[in-house]
Amino acid sequence: MILDKKVEKVTISNRLVSSPCCIVTSTYGWTANMERIMKAQALRDNSIMGYMMAKKQLEINPDHPIVETLRQKAEADKNDKAVKDLVVLLFETALLSSGFSLKDPQTHSNRIYRMIKLGLGIDEDEVTAEEPGAAVPDEIPPLEGDEDASHIEEVD
Repeated sequence: MILDKKVEKVTISNRLVSSPCCIVTSTYGWTANMERIMKAQALRDNSIMGYMMAKKQLEINPDHPIVETLRQKAEADKNDKAVKDLVVLLFETALLSSGFSLKDPQTHSNRIYRMIKLGLGIDEDEVTAEEPGAAVPDEIPPLEGDEDASHIEEVD
């Protein structure tokens, strides 16, 4: 189960034609727009946020070539990292196309770069020719003196 903690359930769709998958919310879950509005609230309650945001469902199109190929590759090797990355990429792409935001865009970017390297046949550990001896950083370091940027000043 690759998407255990990210979706409530995965269902087979009978309404998707050209898309491999989509994200839908449950009857009482928040839509993408409502989730964005609630994230922007200054005095939001994180317990309600966690409860309402966890109601996403992934609908897959079993006839789409991407889903068929992923199923075949997953059956061939259940521990293939590329298949797991592709499933998560498919889920995150469905999130974005449905109007939701990603929790960690940097991880999404790194996963895309890994898939591009795999598609181009570049070894994961290979160093770029322009910068010999320098490793490509996976994370962007935080700006100096920017520790308090995400905190809101408390009002008495």
